[in-house]
Amino acid sequence: MAAEVSRRNFLAGIAGVGALTAAGLAGCAPSAAESKSADGAGENGASDTKENDWLGQAPEIADIAETKETDLLIVGAGNGGMAAAAYAADQGIDFMVCEGGTQVGATRHWFAAVDTPAFADREPVDRQRLMGEIIRYSSGNCDQRLIKMWMDESADMFAFVDGIMTASGAMVIADENDMPDGMGGTSFYTPPFEHHYADENGDRKGIEERNVLFEKHINEAGYEVSYGHLLVKLVREEGGRVTGAIFETDQGYVQINAKKAVLLATGGYAANPDMVRALSPVTAQSVTALGYNQNNKGMGIKAAMWVGAAKDLTSATMIFDRGLVAPGTPAGYTEESIEAGDPQFPGNGQFNPGTQPFLKVNMAGERFANESADYDYLPHAAAQQPSGTYISVWDGNFGDDVQRFHTLGCSAGTRNGVLAFKKDDGSYDLDAYFEKELADGRLQKADTLDELADKLGFDADAKKSFLATCERYNELYDAQEDSDFFKEAYRLSELRTPPFFGATLGGTLLTTIDGIRINHDCQVLDTEGFVIDGLYAAGDCSGSVFSGNYPDQLHGFACGRTMTEAIHVAKLVAAMQ
Repeated sequence: MAAEVSRRNFLAGIAGVGALTAAGLAGCAPSAAESKSADGAGENGASDTKENDWLGQAPEIADIAETKETDLLIVGAGNGGMAAAAYAADQGIDFMVCEGGTQVGATRHWFAAVDTPAFADREPVDRQRLMGEIIRYSSGNCDQRLIKMWMDESADMFAFVDGIMTASGAMVIADENDMPDGMGGTSFYTPPFEHHYADENGDRKGIEERNVLFEKHINEAGYEVSYGHLLVKLVREEGGRVTGAIFETDQGYVQINAKKAVLLATGGYAANPDMVRALSPVTAQSVTALGYNQNNKGMGIKAAMWVGAAKDLTSATMIFDRGLVAPGTPAGYTEESIEAGDPQFPGNGQFNPGTQPFLKVNMAGERFANESADYDYLPHAAAQQPSGTYISVWDGNFGDDVQRFHTLGCSAGTRNGVLAFKKDDGSYDLDAYFEKELADGRLQKADTLDELADKLGFDADAKKSFLATCERYNELYDAQEDSDFFKEAYRLSELRTPPFFGATLGGTLLTTIDGIRINHDCQVLDTEGFVIDGLYAAGDCSGSVFSGNYPDQLHGFACGRTMTEAIHVAKLVAAMQ
């Protein structure tokens, strides 16, 4: 999963923001360029004030220090941009990759592809069921032709990626999926299509990251990534095609003209508090930790909208239920950081055991949800509870419990990781497993539940409720039936064997996944649904796939569609005369 990131570098360069007021339709924030009615409202009826204007206006750039030209301009060197670049290099396309940072984006290792040789020994993916799952989860706010394109071309994407990965000595791992009727708490379809790579010992850390290998691949073909190129705006002919982009660099403003296509692969807007709070208020109220690329400030989305592109009308985020923080910490941006003009969440990184379906209670000591539904379910439910955070509780049987729970996807890392701490007598060295979290005070440990309640900050009625809830949970375990929230019996656990542990949790925000509307060829659409010639988008800055949140049991779907979309655009450019 995403590595922990330094809070000192959090949102560097972001201007301070005041309190935001969500107005009108989420995803349709008014631009200062909109005409106003007599009462000062914009054409969409929303007050056209600075607080509402996360979009702003395209800047006027008068002094261009240098102009360059290429056939394909790729903006962003993340999972999508580097996949497109690697494929374009093989096709001999004249291209440039411009990246605002100083290195390629962090690699999202797990990716989904349909019916690949890696899964030849498994049941084929049920495409009808998979399409239905995506449509249902997005409430129809997806382009089914775009989903079909991903299904049809993802195996080719895998073959291309696999060629580069295996040449470096990496080995593909087709993740096990033995819950065809769905993971607990959701009953979603969990198709066999998640791939990742490791060395011959099964260690992912023993191989080079995919994006690093992609960069080496294009370097060998005579191309390179242009770092330190911050996207400022796109260039579009009046009412016509997008012909390039302008970037801010150490040498001044650089304009790069693209004769065939501009591909936006700039990521989402997780590192832009203005956009998060305006477009996805539940995220701002449920997250306690960051896990995102801090360059993902929504610039590609804004630049596209400035030239007339339409954005998804509903927001969508990828939130993991793993934002471990110290007891008493509320969810959301901290008051201190807001006052300092640098909004940030109180923690960073991911605490994988947070996903395990142990008893979870709100800050009043009450159980409030089925813990078997993971990822964004618990943080979203907790956003409606006191403080927006909640507490997960387990006892000394943790090791055996997580084996029985058998979670899938990256949360399975807890199940596999704890095995390394299993002792000869069959017990687990939990002090060693939780050494870091116990040392920094985020995780609490006690010999009794009463003592644990005190350490977690429960007092008076909240403490009484907490202890009563734990007693009730033991009763449900004994009965092997969750008559309160209907969690599967095999995912119940007891709270009787010391030591007892308590983790204060919220969400870890990985990325946003609502963006610019695109069609099945990844061409950007304008506000009337027509193609903006010359402009394409792929990955998290693009839309037309997700709505509300991520279909969390389709493991690897987001990264798989990102690389497939990006390579699809490179194929189209290669075919242009």
